[in-house]
Amino acid sequence: MSPFLNRRSTLSLLLASVAVAGCEPSRFIQYSGPEVTRIEVHKSARRMYLLHHDTVLQSHDINLGFAPDGHKTTEGDGRTPEGRYFIDRRNPNSAFYLSIGISYPNDQDRAQARERGVSPGGDIFIHGTPRPFRRQKDWTVGCIAVPDREMRQIYAMVREGTPIDIFA
Repeated sequence: MSPFLNRRSTLSLLLASVAVAGCEPSRFIQYSGPEVTRIEVHKSARRMYLLHHDTVLQSHDINLGFAPDGHKTTEGDGRTPEGRYFIDRRNPNSAFYLSIGISYPNDQDRAQARERGVSPGGDIFIHGTPRPFRRQKDWTVGCIAVPDREMRQIYAMVREGTPIDIFA
């Protein structure tokens, strides 16, 4: 047997054993650069920026909720919230690859919804993009979606407590 075939067989066995073990070797990556101190989302430009103070570390094209104009006020409205929130949780087992939670609704959002007698909704995340939606624009129910490979980087860089400012 040639050394090339032997290396290929070894690689195939390694990948198969990783798959059997239920691990994805590249889902979680390490990040050792500057701290992300703030996230900015500009809905009208469909851009998200990860910042270290005033320095942009990364920028990403994004997709939003299916009715992106305006601030999210009601569960099911398809809008992405606007205002200052915080990253409040991380989900390594997300149905949308990886996800980080946004602290919507805040006290003001809940009070406004209560006055109108509606639910403000919740479970707003920055997350990956499943295959059926990869070519669609603004398909989420209010979340911020990026390609999976970019979500892997974002997940590694952003910590709980990071402020996120979402602009119209």
